[in-house]
Amino acid sequence: MTTAPRPRTTTRDPETLTRRLTAWLDTRLPGARATGATVPDSNGMSSETLLFDIDHPEPPPPGTPMSCALRLAADPAAYTVFPRYDMARQYRTMRLVADRTDLPVPRTLWLEEDPAHLGAPFFVMERAVGRVPPDVMPYTYEGNWLHDAGDDDRAHLEAASVSVLARLHDQVPCEEAGFLGAPGSGPGTALHRHVEAQRAYYAWVVEGRPRSPVIERGFDWLAGHWPSDPGETVLTWGDARIGNIVYDGFAPAAVLDWEMAALGPRELDLGWMIYLHRFFQDLTVGSGQRGLPDFLSRDRVERRYARLTGHTPRDMEFHTLYAALRHAVVMLRVAYRQVHFGEVPVPADADALILHRDTLEAMIDGRYW
Repeated sequence: MTTAPRPRTTTRDPETLTRRLTAWLDTRLPGARATGATVPDSNGMSSETLLFDIDHPEPPPPGTPMSCALRLAADPAAYTVFPRYDMARQYRTMRLVADRTDLPVPRTLWLEEDPAHLGAPFFVMERAVGRVPPDVMPYTYEGNWLHDAGDDDRAHLEAASVSVLARLHDQVPCEEAGFLGAPGSGPGTALHRHVEAQRAYYAWVVEGRPRSPVIERGFDWLAGHWPSDPGETVLTWGDARIGNIVYDGFAPAAVLDWEMAALGPRELDLGWMIYLHRFFQDLTVGSGQRGLPDFLSRDRVERRYARLTGHTPRDMEFHTLYAALRHAVVMLRVAYRQVHFGEVPVPADADALILHRDTLEAMIDGRYW
């Protein structure tokens, strides 16, 4: 299995952003300057991250961090991965989780909704210190710090990461997360609205582009295997994977990337965490390496989550397939973004752009697990 060239993650110039950020920062912390601004290697293709330090001629107010991270909505002119970027929603979600749980969520400092300053809304938070399991090359590849760690250390990281989901789902009062709503606006359960929102996202992705038969088969499969009881609705993280956690050693030091947070069943996060690891593991095996076959295995994650919460995960074939399907839609949009920028040619087969096409087909056909 091969991977496509890494797509560009930004169309913005960090130096220009730094100058404009300094001008804005002076309105919040007079006399302060943004210095040492860098774009992390792990910068995503949705909201962008800028790391910077605060230089101030006098001691700043107590509690003001000197090292910060800025989350900036994607440039709307840059063929964005998602149709909408609600930075206020992310900011409010992080503050709620920080207030209501013991999870290590970075302290949020300022929200700016006026796009005039940096070209899009953004918020600033305290920078987390630690290391993140990388996506490129994936943490499942040899030579990576997590791959090369001892079995006990990896087991500790796995247990602590599943605990993040358990504590989030159990500790946040759902009624206080009502501002998130459930994605979509139709009738039915939060899960119904979540899936309908994904259908709408897929329709947006393929507008004017080739459609994906395997993705459409996946949506049909979901409709034919709908859970009889989706379970209680909780606040879900959305992008629940270890690549969105900063670790101090092998313990979570910061839980990042809340833009996909939504109300829904617990299994949305469980399926995403399990499947996203399988995505990297399958890529690794396809390249001829062994990877981490026993790490974040479905049965272990389910058992640990049940012990921590008293809730036995249900309908996990549905939720892991749904995670693979959601990931396929995102990957298709990222691929079409590469087409837009001339990084890859226009495909004859849209499904060929989905790296885990074989996995998704195997799930649909009941051949994967």
